Amino acid sequence: MGRSVELARIIDGCKSGDADSFAQMVDMYAGRCYGYFYRLTGDRDLSDELLSELFIKLVEKIGSYKGGVFESWLFKIASNIFHDHLRGKQRRRKLLDARRAELEREPDLNESRFSDDGEHRLDRLQVHLNRLDADTRELIMLRFYSELSFREIAEQRSEPIGTALSKLHRGLKKLRELMEG
Repeated sequence: MGRSVELARIIDGCKSGDADSFAQMVDMYAGRCYGYFYRLTGDRDLSDELLSELFIKLVEKIGSYKGGVFESWLFKIASNIFHDHLRGKQRRRKLLDARRAELEREPDLNESRFSDDGEHRLDRLQVHLNRLDADTRELIMLRFYSELSFREIAEQRSEPIGTALSKLHRGLKKLRELMEG
């Protein structure tokens, strides 16, 4: 069975309230969605929380999915959850700013850091992503973690494709400069 046929079957099952279909949906998208949230926030616990909220919204909103590229629809909801979180939590903004300042003070950005138990604490990409503004960071995550096309990104953000391409190009250039500098 083709991936699109299988996805359509799973979506139909979700719309009819089938728990196994929801479990399959979670299995299919949890990793990508978690990566999207983690690269935006740099916080595992918050990423887990946002991921849980996404799948709750999926259960609530699956009936409103009318076709088209499912990933675009799903990541639009993920993007809205992330933006709602930023708007609704001024305290979180202060924590992100403090985290960014902490990461910028990190003395050796050329090596990954590990705790005694081998748990990954910090990586160069995350350090430099956190130096970008939230909009640019999200755009990069939509393209490379959500694997959305430029057209899908432009549609989701309600902007011309040229604008999305230009913003992504500038963001990647800035990220490259930070990584090389």
